[in-house]
Amino acid sequence: MTFSPPRRLATDEIPGIVDDFRTAARNAIDAGFDGVEIHGANGYLIDQFLKDQVNDRTDQYGGSLENRCRFALEIVEAVSNEVGPGRVGIRFSPFASYMGCGDSSPELLGLYLAQALNKYGIAYCHMVEPRMKLADSLVPMRKAFKGTFISAGGFSKEEGNRAVDEDHSDLVAFGRLFLANPDLPRRFELGAALNKYDRTTFYTLDPVVGYTDYPFLEEGKSLG
Repeated sequence: MTFSPPRRLATDEIPGIVDDFRTAARNAIDAGFDGVEIHGANGYLIDQFLKDQVNDRTDQYGGSLENRCRFALEIVEAVSNEVGPGRVGIRFSPFASYMGCGDSSPELLGLYLAQALNKYGIAYCHMVEPRMKLADSLVPMRKAFKGTFISAGGFSKEEGNRAVDEDHSDLVAFGRLFLANPDLPRRFELGAALNKYDRTTFYTLDPVVGYTDYPFLEEGKSLG
């Protein structure tokens, strides 16, 4: 498999990329999905615009915090106008440094994004907690955003319940646990033991291994 060397997008190419997100959202809704989540996290394209350790642009999409967030917010606006803001959410990971994509002021980045999103009235903002446990790390963002706030970041069932009970988040997302436990809500309900996930299968091309081969809970199994 060969790849072309990565390059910085030309300024006049960016509106076309924004329109690609709009088209993808429309296709998803037309295919029967209830809504779309814009992926602005984890070192992918939007995240690369947001983070000052990667974004070295000198046009209106680089430099200041406002400029670095411009691309993400243009996508939010385009997608919301296309399918309706109530069908749109977005995920950010301001504290993360996936593939070297970090920021010198993640708290300010996350807070600015949370506040800026209020203009569009989207359904939710989904943010990833920092890997290192910091007291109330996403609470300022949760308070700033006027819609539903979702937190992610390796929560256990107990930690997730606590985050909601203490009003640190409206909802909690589970990723790795869901990969390994296709019936995760049922296991949580019963207090059943969880399958352990295998990180080595997270990024493979195999359509089964690591995706559809984890066992469901069998009735009558002892509880954890």
